[in-house]
Amino acid sequence: MLNFTHPIRWRIWPTIFSLISSFVRGLSQFLPYLDQPSRSLVDEDVERRGDCKGTDRNTATEENENVIFAEPSEPVAYEPPFEVLSQGSTALVSRVRPGVVVKSPRFSWWHSSTGATHKLVKDIQKSFSVEEQIYEILGEHPRIVRFLGVSQDPRGLLFAEASGGDLQAYIDQHVGTTDPALRVKWCREAAEAIHYIHQKGVIHSDLRPESYLLHNESLDLLLCDFGGSTSGNIDGGHLPDSGFFNPRNPWVSTKATDIFSLGSIFYTIMTDHWPYRSPGPFTSVEDKLAYGDMVDELFSLNKFPSTDGLLGGSVIQGCWMERYDEVEEILHDQDSSFKDCSAATNIT
Repeated sequence: MLNFTHPIRWRIWPTIFSLISSFVRGLSQFLPYLDQPSRSLVDEDVERRGDCKGTDRNTATEENENVIFAEPSEPVAYEPPFEVLSQGSTALVSRVRPGVVVKSPRFSWWHSSTGATHKLVKDIQKSFSVEEQIYEILGEHPRIVRFLGVSQDPRGLLFAEASGGDLQAYIDQHVGTTDPALRVKWCREAAEAIHYIHQKGVIHSDLRPESYLLHNESLDLLLCDFGGSTSGNIDGGHLPDSGFFNPRNPWVSTKATDIFSLGSIFYTIMTDHWPYRSPGPFTSVEDKLAYGDMVDELFSLNKFPSTDGLLGGSVIQGCWMERYDEVEEILHDQDSSFKDCSAATNIT
């Protein structure tokens, strides 16, 4: 049985869940009730039993307990009453009003028939709880997306809307055309965000380009997605994706976890692609899994892409080779590397 509390399982769970979701959608033409996400199979089974009057009390109780505590075959989907702007395997983002969005769980934990037993739903609940606590610790900062509080209706976390989407989407849509000065600015701001959260005792632990949002006409970077983060006794239990994680290290979140990830983020910003990949999104689940196996093997052998000719290449290699103990050292070296932005003539 897969143990999704183990860090490596967290890294591949969204991929596995996508496969399961596709399978369930395929069955829906034969099982009409699966096409009703607002009701669980548990609810339906309880209703079919009807009123317990006239039946043996112990028998009725035993039957209902068997239904309530059985693992449901499908979690209950949550549908916020607003247009969904973006979605992932565990969360949805909707605009509540101009300038304000809500990040809602993909599946509800407040339905006892599902939330009490379904592992995925319990993990999503934990992620939202961790994220709320982390934002309370961080407070407001120019490099952190602004947290506006908790919403009960619609259910989720409220944020000030970032106008430019996420960094990964922008990179995919502007391959080879991003101004070198903007790339330099992003590398600096990506590091500034991590420097700040480390000062506050927070490890992001799940960094990738999607973890940064773009805002306003200057396309400033704002760090987000703290559901897998750690701080003291708070532990979201995540580790970064392959390509942004050092497989030689223990499966524990430390400052070094984020610093290694920064190296791959800087590399992606400067080249428009992840380490050992071509530009563009993954074409399939198999494509992503194959990439993960390949890059983990190379990184475990201490083999990293060449950064010769890249602006800030020595900083990227320094992150991968663990030459930095603190992000402040990265910022210092970036100041030296980025002094003359006109030197950025070989960004490919």
